[in-house]
Amino acid sequence: MILTTYQTDAGVQLGIKTDKGILDVTKASEALNVDLDPNVDAVYALGLDAMGALKSLVEQADDDVLFIDESTITYAPVVPNPGKILCVGLNYSKHAAESGMAEPENPVLFSKFNNTIAAPNEDVPIQDDWQAVDYEAELGVVIGKTARNVSEADALDYVFGYCNINDLSERDLQMLTGQWLLGKTLDKFLPLGPYVVTSDDITDPQNLSVKGWLNGELRQDSNTSDMIFNVAQVIAFASKIMTLNPGDVISTGTPEGVILGMDPKVWLKPGDEYTIEIEGLGKLTNKMVEA
Repeated sequence: MILTTYQTDAGVQLGIKTDKGILDVTKASEALNVDLDPNVDAVYALGLDAMGALKSLVEQADDDVLFIDESTITYAPVVPNPGKILCVGLNYSKHAAESGMAEPENPVLFSKFNNTIAAPNEDVPIQDDWQAVDYEAELGVVIGKTARNVSEADALDYVFGYCNINDLSERDLQMLTGQWLLGKTLDKFLPLGPYVVTSDDITDPQNLSVKGWLNGELRQDSNTSDMIFNVAQVIAFASKIMTLNPGDVISTGTPEGVILGMDPKVWLKPGDEYTIEIEGLGKLTNKMVEA
Protein backbone atom coordinates (compact mmCIF):
# COMPACT_ATOMS: atom_id res chain seq x y z
CA MET A 1 0.00 0.00 0.00
CA ILE A 2 0.97 3.59 -0.56
CA LEU A 3 -0.07 5.97 2.21
CA THR A 4 -0.10 9.74 2.00
CA THR A 5 -1.38 12.66 4.07
CA TYR A 6 -3.02 15.89 2.99
CA GLN A 7 -4.37 19.13 4.41
CA THR A 8 -8.10 19.73 4.90
CA ASP A 9 -10.22 22.21 6.85
CA ALA A 10 -10.52 19.49 9.50
CA GLY A 11 -6.74 19.07 9.74
CA VAL A 12 -4.32 16.53 8.35
CA GLN A 13 -6.04 13.49 6.85
CA LEU A 14 -4.73 10.07 5.91
CA GLY A 15 -5.16 8.71 2.40
CA ILE A 16 -4.24 5.60 0.44
CA LYS A 17 -3.04 6.00 -3.14
CA THR A 18 -4.94 3.72 -5.53
CA ASP A 19 -5.69 3.48 -9.24
CA LYS A 20 -8.95 5.35 -8.57
CA GLY A 21 -7.24 8.21 -6.74
CA ILE A 22 -6.51 8.91 -3.09
CA LEU A 23 -8.85 6.93 -0.85
CA ASP A 24 -10.08 9.14 1.99
CA VAL A 25 -9.47 6.87 5.00
CA THR A 26 -11.81 8.83 7.28
CA LYS A 27 -14.77 8.73 4.89
CA ALA A 28 -14.09 5.14 3.89
CA SER A 29 -13.84 3.80 7.44
CA GLU A 30 -17.15 5.46 8.31
CA ALA A 31 -18.94 4.41 5.12
CA LEU A 32 -17.71 0.82 5.24
CA ASN A 33 -18.01 0.44 9.01
CA VAL A 34 -14.40 -0.68 9.36
CA ASP A 35 -13.12 -0.67 12.93
CA LEU A 36 -10.26 1.82 12.58
CA ASP A 37 -9.50 5.18 14.16
CA PRO A 38 -8.61 7.09 10.96
CA ASN A 39 -6.58 9.76 12.78
CA VAL A 40 -3.09 9.80 11.23
CA ASP A 41 -1.27 9.58 14.56
CA ALA A 42 -3.56 6.77 15.72
CA VAL A 43 -2.83 4.72 12.60
CA TYR A 44 0.92 5.11 12.99
CA ALA A 45 0.63 4.26 16.68
CA LEU A 46 -1.04 0.99 15.69
CA GLY A 47 1.63 0.45 13.08
CA LEU A 48 1.58 -3.00 11.55
CA ASP A 49 -1.58 -3.80 13.54
CA ALA A 50 -3.44 -1.29 11.36
CA MET A 51 -2.51 -3.03 8.11
CA GLY A 52 -5.48 -5.40 8.06
CA ALA A 53 -8.03 -2.61 8.42
CA LEU A 54 -6.30 -0.44 5.83
CA LYS A 55 -6.21 -3.27 3.31
CA SER A 56 -9.88 -3.96 4.00
CA LEU A 57 -10.74 -0.36 3.13
CA VAL A 58 -8.92 -0.62 -0.20
CA GLU A 59 -10.58 -3.94 -1.04
CA GLN A 60 -14.10 -2.74 -0.22
CA ALA A 61 -14.10 0.86 -1.42
CA ASP A 62 -15.87 1.26 -4.76
CA ASP A 63 -17.88 4.46 -4.38
CA ASP A 64 -16.24 7.33 -6.29
CA VAL A 65 -17.18 9.76 -3.52
CA LEU A 66 -14.59 8.08 -1.28
CA PHE A 67 -11.72 9.03 -3.61
CA ILE A 68 -9.89 12.31 -4.19
CA ASP A 69 -7.97 13.42 -7.29
CA GLU A 70 -4.36 13.50 -6.11
CA SER A 71 -3.62 16.55 -8.25
CA THR A 72 -6.02 18.59 -6.08
CA ILE A 73 -4.52 17.83 -2.67
CA THR A 74 -1.98 19.77 -0.64
CA TYR A 75 0.40 17.23 0.85
CA ALA A 76 1.08 17.22 4.58
CA PRO A 77 4.17 15.62 6.12
CA VAL A 78 3.55 11.92 5.52
CA VAL A 79 4.52 11.16 9.15
CA PRO A 80 3.38 14.39 10.81
CA ASN A 81 4.23 13.63 14.43
CA PRO A 82 6.85 10.91 14.94
CA GLY A 83 7.66 10.00 18.51
CA LYS A 84 11.38 9.81 17.74
CA ILE A 85 13.48 10.84 14.78
CA LEU A 86 16.80 9.01 14.57
CA CYS A 87 19.32 9.71 11.83
CA VAL A 88 22.44 7.85 10.77
CA GLY A 89 25.58 9.75 9.85
CA LEU A 90 28.30 8.61 7.44
CA ASN A 91 26.36 5.53 6.39
CA TYR A 92 27.39 5.30 2.73
CA SER A 93 30.91 4.27 1.78
CA LYS A 94 31.35 6.82 -1.00
CA HIS A 95 29.88 9.61 1.13
CA ALA A 96 32.36 8.88 3.93
CA ALA A 97 35.15 9.01 1.35
CA GLU A 98 34.01 12.34 -0.14
CA SER A 99 33.75 13.78 3.40
CA GLY A 100 37.34 12.74 4.16
CA MET A 101 36.21 10.61 7.09
CA ALA A 102 36.88 7.00 7.97
CA GLU A 103 34.00 4.56 7.80
CA PRO A 104 32.57 4.20 11.33
CA GLU A 105 32.79 0.93 13.25
CA ASN A 106 29.23 1.35 14.56
CA PRO A 107 26.22 3.32 13.29
CA VAL A 108 26.60 7.02 14.08
CA LEU A 109 23.22 7.99 15.51
CA PHE A 110 21.91 11.50 16.13
CA SER A 111 18.43 12.92 16.59
CA LYS A 112 16.20 15.52 15.06
CA PHE A 113 13.02 16.93 16.56
CA ASN A 114 9.49 17.48 15.27
CA ASN A 115 10.16 21.16 14.47
CA THR A 116 12.24 19.88 11.54
CA ILE A 117 9.31 18.09 9.89
CA ALA A 118 8.18 19.56 6.57
CA ALA A 119 5.77 18.50 3.85
CA PRO A 120 6.45 17.89 0.17
CA ASN A 121 6.43 21.22 -1.71
CA GLU A 122 6.72 23.14 1.57
CA ASP A 123 9.20 26.02 1.63
CA VAL A 124 12.28 25.66 3.84
CA PRO A 125 13.34 28.96 5.46
CA ILE A 126 17.03 29.88 5.48
CA GLN A 127 18.36 32.67 7.69
CA ASP A 128 20.91 35.15 6.34
CA ASP A 129 23.57 33.90 8.76
CA TRP A 130 23.24 30.27 7.61
CA GLN A 131 25.92 30.14 4.95
CA ALA A 132 26.49 26.38 4.61
CA VAL A 133 23.12 24.71 4.00
CA ASP A 134 23.37 21.27 2.36
CA TYR A 135 20.94 18.67 1.02
CA GLU A 136 20.96 14.95 1.87
CA ALA A 137 18.75 12.44 0.05
CA GLU A 138 17.94 9.59 2.42
CA LEU A 139 15.79 6.48 2.77
CA GLY A 140 13.39 6.89 5.68
CA VAL A 141 12.16 3.94 7.73
CA VAL A 142 8.91 4.05 9.71
CA ILE A 143 8.78 1.62 12.62
CA GLY A 144 5.67 -0.58 12.78
CA LYS A 145 5.85 -2.31 16.15
CA THR A 146 7.67 -1.99 19.45
CA ALA A 147 11.29 -3.05 19.04
CA ARG A 148 13.73 -3.69 21.88
CA ASN A 149 16.84 -5.84 21.55
CA VAL A 150 15.77 -7.25 18.20
CA SER A 151 18.15 -9.28 16.06
CA GLU A 152 19.33 -8.30 12.61
CA ALA A 153 17.57 -11.36 11.25
CA ASP A 154 14.21 -10.16 12.60
CA ALA A 155 14.66 -6.40 12.32
CA LEU A 156 12.85 -5.85 9.01
CA ASP A 157 9.75 -7.49 10.52
CA TYR A 158 9.43 -4.33 12.64
CA VAL A 159 9.23 -1.96 9.66
CA PHE A 160 5.89 -0.40 8.76
CA GLY A 161 7.13 1.29 5.60
CA TYR A 162 9.61 3.50 3.79
CA CYS A 163 9.68 7.10 2.56
CA ASN A 164 11.87 9.80 1.00
CA ILE A 165 13.65 12.12 3.43
CA ASN A 166 15.81 15.21 2.93
CA ASP A 167 18.12 15.45 5.96
CA LEU A 168 19.00 19.10 5.42
CA SER A 169 22.05 20.34 7.32
CA GLU A 170 23.77 23.62 8.08
CA ARG A 171 27.40 22.51 8.05
CA ASP A 172 28.93 25.42 10.01
CA LEU A 173 26.48 24.88 12.86
CA GLN A 174 26.88 21.12 12.56
CA MET A 175 30.62 21.41 13.19
CA LEU A 176 30.42 24.27 15.70
CA THR A 177 30.50 22.01 18.76
CA GLY A 178 31.44 18.41 19.47
CA GLN A 179 28.09 17.06 18.28
CA TRP A 180 25.86 17.73 15.27
CA LEU A 181 22.61 18.84 16.94
CA LEU A 182 22.75 22.54 16.07
CA GLY A 183 23.17 22.05 12.34
CA LYS A 184 20.53 19.36 12.09
CA THR A 185 17.53 20.64 14.06
CA LEU A 186 16.65 23.87 12.26
CA ASP A 187 13.00 24.47 11.47
CA LYS A 188 11.72 22.51 8.42
CA PHE A 189 15.09 20.75 7.95
CA LEU A 190 13.51 17.29 7.54
CA PRO A 191 11.05 17.24 4.63
CA LEU A 192 9.58 13.78 4.10
CA GLY A 193 7.09 12.14 1.76
CA PRO A 194 4.98 12.29 -0.30
CA TYR A 195 4.30 8.63 0.49
CA VAL A 196 4.97 5.89 2.98
CA VAL A 197 5.12 2.67 1.00
CA THR A 198 4.39 -0.26 3.29
CA SER A 199 7.09 -2.84 3.83
CA ASP A 200 5.20 -5.62 2.05
CA ASP A 201 5.64 -3.63 -1.18
CA ILE A 202 9.40 -3.09 -0.75
CA THR A 203 11.01 -6.49 -1.20
CA ASP A 204 14.61 -5.36 -0.64
CA PRO A 205 15.42 -2.00 1.00
CA GLN A 206 19.09 -2.60 0.15
CA ASN A 207 18.57 -2.40 -3.59
CA LEU A 208 16.85 0.93 -4.20
CA SER A 209 18.18 3.71 -6.38
CA VAL A 210 18.68 7.06 -4.62
CA LYS A 211 18.70 10.23 -6.70
CA GLY A 212 18.72 13.93 -5.96
CA TRP A 213 18.49 16.95 -8.26
CA LEU A 214 19.48 20.54 -7.45
CA ASN A 215 17.50 22.90 -9.69
CA GLY A 216 17.15 20.04 -12.18
CA GLU A 217 20.84 19.04 -12.13
CA LEU A 218 21.48 15.47 -10.98
CA ARG A 219 23.70 15.68 -7.89
CA GLN A 220 23.16 12.39 -6.06
CA ASP A 221 22.94 9.10 -7.96
CA SER A 222 23.52 6.00 -5.88
CA ASN A 223 21.89 2.90 -4.44
CA THR A 224 21.06 1.77 -0.92
CA SER A 225 23.41 -1.16 -1.53
CA ASP A 226 26.27 1.27 -0.72
CA MET A 227 25.12 1.58 2.90
CA ILE A 228 27.81 0.70 5.43
CA PHE A 229 25.16 -0.48 7.90
CA ASN A 230 22.01 -1.79 6.26
CA VAL A 231 18.49 -1.06 7.46
CA ALA A 232 18.29 -4.25 9.53
CA GLN A 233 21.62 -3.54 11.21
CA VAL A 234 20.61 0.02 12.05
CA ILE A 235 17.31 -1.08 13.60
CA ALA A 236 18.96 -3.87 15.58
CA PHE A 237 21.71 -1.55 16.84
CA ALA A 238 19.30 1.24 17.84
CA SER A 239 16.92 -1.22 19.54
CA LYS A 240 19.72 -2.35 21.84
CA ILE A 241 20.12 1.25 23.03
CA MET A 242 16.48 2.33 23.26
CA THR A 243 12.94 1.13 22.63
CA LEU A 244 11.70 1.92 19.15
CA ASN A 245 7.96 2.52 18.94
CA PRO A 246 5.42 2.42 16.11
CA GLY A 247 5.57 5.71 14.22
CA ASP A 248 9.23 6.40 15.02
CA VAL A 249 11.26 7.45 11.98
CA ILE A 250 14.83 6.49 11.13
CA SER A 251 16.68 8.38 8.38
CA THR A 252 19.35 5.99 7.18
CA GLY A 253 22.06 8.30 5.81
CA THR A 254 22.92 9.94 2.51
CA PRO A 255 25.05 8.83 -0.43
CA GLU A 256 27.78 10.84 -2.13
CA GLY A 257 27.09 14.01 -4.05
CA VAL A 258 26.41 16.42 -1.19
CA ILE A 259 27.86 19.93 -1.31
CA LEU A 260 30.15 19.17 1.64
CA GLY A 261 32.18 16.87 -0.60
CA MET A 262 32.54 19.35 -3.48
CA ASP A 263 35.25 21.85 -4.37
CA PRO A 264 34.27 24.61 -4.64
CA LYS A 265 31.30 24.40 -2.29
CA VAL A 266 28.30 26.38 -3.51
CA TRP A 267 25.82 26.06 -0.67
CA LEU A 268 22.03 26.13 -0.91
CA LYS A 269 20.50 29.60 -1.08
CA PRO A 270 16.97 31.02 -1.25
CA GLY A 271 15.43 30.13 -4.59
CA ASP A 272 17.17 26.75 -4.84
CA GLU A 273 15.02 23.64 -5.16
CA TYR A 274 16.00 20.08 -4.29
CA THR A 275 14.15 16.97 -5.48
CA ILE A 276 14.69 13.48 -4.10
CA GLU A 277 13.50 10.24 -5.68
CA ILE A 278 14.12 6.90 -4.03
CA GLU A 279 13.00 3.99 -6.16
CA GLY A 280 9.31 3.24 -5.67
CA LEU A 281 8.70 6.08 -3.20
CA GLY A 282 7.72 8.97 -5.44
CA LYS A 283 9.42 12.37 -5.59
CA LEU A 284 9.99 14.85 -2.76
CA THR A 285 10.62 18.49 -3.74
CA ASN A 286 11.26 21.49 -1.51
CA LYS A 287 12.33 25.06 -2.21
CA MET A 288 14.66 27.15 -0.07
CA VAL A 289 13.34 30.62 0.81
CA GLU A 290 14.47 33.58 2.89
CA ALA A 291 13.49 33.16 6.53
